[in-house]
Amino acid sequence: MPNPARRPLVVAVTGGIASGKTAVTDALAALGAPVFDADVAAREAIEPGTDGLAEVVAAFGPEVLDAYGRLDRAAMRRHVFAHPEARQRLEAIIHPRVRARLQAQAEGADAPYVVLAIPLLVEVGARAAYPWIDRIVVVDAPDEVRIQRLLARDGIDRALAERMLAAQAGRGQRLALADHVIDNGGDLEALRAQVSELHAALLRMAAAGAG
Repeated sequence: MPNPARRPLVVAVTGGIASGKTAVTDALAALGAPVFDADVAAREAIEPGTDGLAEVVAAFGPEVLDAYGRLDRAAMRRHVFAHPEARQRLEAIIHPRVRARLQAQAEGADAPYVVLAIPLLVEVGARAAYPWIDRIVVVDAPDEVRIQRLLARDGIDRALAERMLAAQAGRGQRLALADHVIDNGGDLEALRAQVSELHAALLRMAAAGAG
């Protein structure tokens, strides 16, 4: 049983596109770990009626809303691509809310450790942005493996797949942050074995109160 006087160990899971982050977080969830997703938190931060959406409209105008008063994501993407400075303005609105929500979720969980799925952890500042994270797990796979997965998953051509990888932080940048590395260049059985080992290690750390 978790110690109610001690907050859970906070574990971030990150990795490049098509590395298999969701497979890892799903496996940890199946083992009993609460999982909170940065992408979900980002959507919730700008739902209708939130101060986040109100701030987006104040910054970019009502034309970024659809007919139902929700953020028109396609319109927002077009605006961001047409005005490079707009991305920083949008991120300055959303990212602090995402961090605050994830921190509240993590600290409120009743479990030995909690998992935060943060795909772009490197890009948003890593430990400088999330100083309260205890451990970082990087899900890694060779670039060629990830490209082949994108081709099969999304039905895109190789040139686009390569651009998608190039748009993110490199493998070396992510691995430099890692406290734990999950090698997902192989099959699902190998992945599950590594996740089981990781789960056991995190439980030991949580029991010892180790960050």
